Amino acid sequence: MPTLTKDTRLHIRCDREMRRLLDKAAAYTHMSVSEFVLRNAVEQAQSVVQAYEAITLSQNDFAAFLDALDTPATANPALQRAFQRHAKHVQ
Repeated sequence: MPTLTKDTRLHIRCDREMRRLLDKAAAYTHMSVSEFVLRNAVEQAQSVVQAYEAITLSQNDFAAFLDALDTPATANPALQRAFQRHAKHVQ
């Protein structure tokens, strides 16, 4: 984790058992409890965000996606009307 200016605080309350566990884990990794908690929380947060924001395609789906980009569908009457409505309302 790069050294950055830390300008916000995060307050966490926990019971004694959790605190003992965090103290022990931080000591084993030669970190302060704050650094240990922050580092692990950030790693978990990155994992969760990636799971919700990333799109993974199979090879077949990716090939179909690329094909759709290379050969877009022709505009049907409903799509033409939607374009006209959009042009009318958005300037």
